[in-house]
Amino acid sequence: MMIKKGLKVVILAGKDKKKEGEVIEIDRSKHRAKVKEINMVKKHIKTTKEKKGGIVSKESFIHISNLKLVENKKKTKKTEANK
Repeated sequence: MMIKKGLKVVILAGKDKKKEGEVIEIDRSKHRAKVKEINMVKKHIKTTKEKKGGIVSKESFIHISNLKLVENKKKTKKTEANK
């Protein structure tokens, strides 16, 4: 099954290995996805008239090959009960 926005995934590689999260954004052309609270990076923001600057933590993209869909346990229980 294809990874889509809003689905739960588990991280297979990198600093956040074995953590779970929800896909919040996908870049299909580069085969990358952003997962909520995963692969956090610090970004330095310059102060402007509208926004205050500083160091901001935000999610960065992670390659889709390092993600695996988490199976919904509810669905498996329902199918077993129907048998």
